[in-house]
Amino acid sequence: MRTRTGKTEDDPIGPSAEEAVPAAPAPRSPGVAVLTRLLVVLAVLAVAGGGIWLVTRAATPEASPTTTEIPALQVKAADVRPGSVAPAGGAVAGGAEQQTSPQQAHSTGPATLSQWAAQVAAATGVPARALQAYGNAELALRADQPGCKISWATLAGIGRIESNHGQYAGAVLGADGRPSKPITGVPLDGSAGVQAIGDTDGGRYDGDAGVDRAVGPMQFIPGTWRKWASDGNGDGLGDPQQIDDAALAAARYLCAGGRDMASPGGWWAGILSYNNSTEYAQKVFGLADGYAKAAQSVRKQG
Repeated sequence: MRTRTGKTEDDPIGPSAEEAVPAAPAPRSPGVAVLTRLLVVLAVLAVAGGGIWLVTRAATPEASPTTTEIPALQVKAADVRPGSVAPAGGAVAGGAEQQTSPQQAHSTGPATLSQWAAQVAAATGVPARALQAYGNAELALRADQPGCKISWATLAGIGRIESNHGQYAGAVLGADGRPSKPITGVPLDGSAGVQAIGDTDGGRYDGDAGVDRAVGPMQFIPGTWRKWASDGNGDGLGDPQQIDDAALAAARYLCAGGRDMASPGGWWAGILSYNNSTEYAQKVFGLADGYAKAAQSVRKQG
C-alpha cells in the first residue's frame, strides 16, 4: 500500500511593506499570555495528531470482508483409515503418462492442457480454469521432483475444501486465474475453533495488520506463503490469490522432504501437514479419489 504523505504549503504572502504599520497592541496580562500559548500548543498537537492518523490509516490496508461460508462443511469425509491407502491414481494431467514439462503439447490424449481441462471439467464439476492450474502444478513437479508423484486430483481435492476452486463466498475465477474478489479467511485470533496466529505480513497479503488470515484459493497463511511462494503462470510474480501460483506452491509444499505422494504413508503425511485434521484429510481423500476416477472414465471414453 502506498503511504500518503502530507505537504506543507508556503505561508500566504504578508502585507506589503508600503502599507501602514499598525499601532503596537496594548500589553496583555500574564494570564492571557499563558492561555494563548496553551491554545497554540493544543492546536499544533491537534494538527500533528491528524497528520499521523492520515499516514497510519493510509499505510494500514483494510481487512477484506469475510464470510461464514465454509466449503468443507458440504463435503463428506471418506470412510477410510489414515495411512491405509492413497486415492486412486488419476490420469496424468493433459492425458500423457510420460509428460515431463508443464503446458506442453502431447502426442497422445488431448492436444493441450486446456483441452484436457475442458473434458475433465465436464466429468468432475471442477472449473476448467482451476483444473488447468492443478494440472500445470502436477506437470511442473513431475519435471522438478519426479519422485513425489503429486496428482492434480489431490490438489483439486484441497482446492475444493479450501475455496471451492476459487469460488469462495461467491467469487468467480477469471481467465487470468484470479478470483473476482480476494479470498480471505477468518481472523486467526484464537477464538473458538480458530488457531491463534499473530500478524506476519503487516497486512500485505491478508489486509489485516493485527492477526493473520489465510489467503487465496489454496488458503495459505502469509508466513507460509513467503516460504513457498511460486510463479505458476510465468509472469515473474508469486501471488497467493492467483490459482496457478497457489496450486504450484501447494504442490511444492506437499512434496517437501522427498515425500512420495503416491504412497499411502506419503499421501496422508502430506495432507496432514497441510491441515493436521484426520477429518480434513478424509474429505480430501474422498474428493481426490472421485476426481481421479471421473478423469479415468473420460479417458476410456476418449
